[in-house]
Amino acid sequence: MTVAQLKRGQKGIIREFTDDILPIKLLELGCLPGNAIELVQIAPFNDPIYINVNGCHIAIRRETALLIELDIVEDTRAL
Repeated sequence: MTVAQLKRGQKGIIREFTDDILPIKLLELGCLPGNAIELVQIAPFNDPIYINVNGCHIAIRRETALLIELDIVEDTRAL
């Protein structure tokens, strides 16, 4: 699954990038394998996508979100 396929509020752990070319700024802001990521909001027309990585809210393009592969984190809290 990629970041672009997440639903609002869904979380995942960054597994890898499907392309070696990822903006350096994203790496500097914590988009690194092993870090948690949460989908905060999707803008109208589905672009950009707002994510939370290490407490930083970042807006990324859908085409970039498709490059970030995740392992989904299941919510273990009781409802």
